Amino acid sequence: MNEQLLNQIILIAIPIFSIFMLGEFFYGLAIAKNTYRLNDTISSISQGLLSQSILLCLVFFQIGAYELLYIYFGARSFTLFWESWYGWIIAFLIYDFIDYWLHRVSHQSALLWGSHVVHHQSQLFNFSTALRQESFFPIIACFFFAVMALLGIPPYQFVLIGLFVLIYQFWMHTEHIGKLGWFDSVFSSPSNHRVHHAINDEYIDKNFGAVLIIWDRIFGTYREEKSACIYGTQTPLNSWNPLWALGSVFINLYKKSRNYSGLITKLKIFFKGPTWRPNDEGVKDSEVVANVFQIYNPPLTGLQKWVAVIIFSVTILFSIYFFITVDQYAYFDKIMCLILVSIGLYYAGFFMGQKKQPT
Repeated sequence: MNEQLLNQIILIAIPIFSIFMLGEFFYGLAIAKNTYRLNDTISSISQGLLSQSILLCLVFFQIGAYELLYIYFGARSFTLFWESWYGWIIAFLIYDFIDYWLHRVSHQSALLWGSHVVHHQSQLFNFSTALRQESFFPIIACFFFAVMALLGIPPYQFVLIGLFVLIYQFWMHTEHIGKLGWFDSVFSSPSNHRVHHAINDEYIDKNFGAVLIIWDRIFGTYREEKSACIYGTQTPLNSWNPLWALGSVFINLYKKSRNYSGLITKLKIFFKGPTWRPNDEGVKDSEVVANVFQIYNPPLTGLQKWVAVIIFSVTILFSIYFFITVDQYAYFDKIMCLILVSIGLYYAGFFMGQKKQPT
């Protein structure tokens, strides 16, 4: 039941998000500040489709593990407390607090960063960026949010609070909303979240809050937006391949670990900061990249654009059909649908890639 609720709300959100993205696009054109590009938008939406398709195959980590913990180990005698109006508020505060730490650790541990990085890979900042959801993140998140199940917070309540927090964060991904005064001091906002997505040296690893920014103020990770933000990742992806976007950090970590001997050293490479290297304990994880930053935007022919758009459009239609009818499928069928979605998104990205220069 909780899985169906989750899927139904996501299906309702898809057309709403689409309307907001179109509105932002046309508004940007009207004020001569367009923040969209075809290739980047397709890439961002591709990550959203891919993540949702993968989650339908990993639903155990999304809600199943939580339900089992709640049933067998949860303090279910507190259910009435959590379902009161003040219980909802406290449950939300607990969720948002855990989310802050999950988000913060995901920037400070290379292995977790590999799961989270797709959300930061866009070099633009708009509503489509919000759809770059992390496909494997629920596997990690279920360990963090297990405490809510142990406290006896019902699964449906966990799902609804989680969806509220997720949907709330959509509106923060825009350059068209400026500073909001006192609101920026208490809540996560577009200004606060632009800082979080920026790779300016002074903005690295700041403003992790999901709904409330007060956790950042309490734990010293808050930074006000002052200078113009440069978006992306310190190591640019430079690819529209959605599968490479998902796996590139893990592959590079594996290659990096092979250069060193000793199990402890290899484990440190995976669990310390993303840029950590043995014998470099004093090296900062952040680097000044603003002066060498380049936008990845390979030129496309008209044919490339049309082929990419057609493949992408067909994949969107198939994905939505998959999301609507998923309850009818056996697990093997879900995997096959995921493979078909992945192939479609891969080729949409492939046709937007850099053309080979003649030799």
